[in-house]
Amino acid sequence: MTTLVTGAAGFIGFHLSKYLLGRDEHVIGIDNLNNYYDVSLKQDRLRQLAQYKSFEFRKVDLSDREELSLLFTHYGPDQVVNLAAQAGVRYSLINPYIYAESNVIGFLNLLEDCRKHKVRHLVYASSSSVYGANQKSPFSTEDNVDHPVSLYAATKKSNELMAHVYSHLYGVPTTGLRFFTVYGPWGRPDMAIFLFTRAILEGRPIQIFNYGEMKRDFTYIDDIVEGIVRVLARPPRPNGSSAAPYVLYNIGNHKPVELTRLIELLEEYLGKRAIKQFIAMQPGDVVCTYADIEDLMRDVGFHPGTSIERGLQKFVEWYIEYYRVAEGVKR
Repeated sequence: MTTLVTGAAGFIGFHLSKYLLGRDEHVIGIDNLNNYYDVSLKQDRLRQLAQYKSFEFRKVDLSDREELSLLFTHYGPDQVVNLAAQAGVRYSLINPYIYAESNVIGFLNLLEDCRKHKVRHLVYASSSSVYGANQKSPFSTEDNVDHPVSLYAATKKSNELMAHVYSHLYGVPTTGLRFFTVYGPWGRPDMAIFLFTRAILEGRPIQIFNYGEMKRDFTYIDDIVEGIVRVLARPPRPNGSSAAPYVLYNIGNHKPVELTRLIELLEEYLGKRAIKQFIAMQPGDVVCTYADIEDLMRDVGFHPGTSIERGLQKFVEWYIEYYRVAEGVKR
């Protein structure tokens, strides 16, 4: 089985690729290695993957239709996991065009190649951001998500719609996964846990939005990878309610954590108090995320098993080792 993993140098793509390679599967990883955050972190992830003989990496941007098509022709992947995207809610307020290029045009190019090469399954990353300011909790895939509050969320909703079209018209089996606040070792530096950890260790203030009145369904990376792998092995098929081999799932921890509790745990594990600045809610943000994962548990046996306490401890241990904080050395 040859799996194409897009965004292989990214946080989730790296962990998924490493898991598949550990099972001696053939993984083709692609990434454009953009500078949205520290490229050296992406390169260090790739160095980890390069140790496996069954891993091949190509620097490709999904928006490059010709280059992507050549890659599909050359490798003929059996299945695809699309984790490449321009991420970040707040950055979409600054640089909107890159979201259209990467998340919309890039995804269309990928769908076309999956259609032409008849892949057995396309699993793609959506986001809990599609729920916008939804007041009902937990969030269900049955909820209406027609009112996004960020451009990032709008592009992810568009991915779900585009995937349904290709499943309906061409029979491409597609599964969308709405990720809920993924964290863990090798995580993204623009995420709150990473930002808080760095600021606390450096003695800088941390900004706490909505005056701390926020909750997130933090989901540990190992649980996310388990969910992706379980879903990947089960391509959807047409059923009585739909002619399209198409399905959507939430993938989260199903246990929202208060932001103030998260900070308390970080202070404990880092052995240092945070300097806190409480500020108003930012545009595009939401107060709470909470995943209803009943259908994912029922269909593929997904059960997140990592508590926020254990997951944060693992992240802090990795952060200190990677950045050699104990020796006072910055990479």
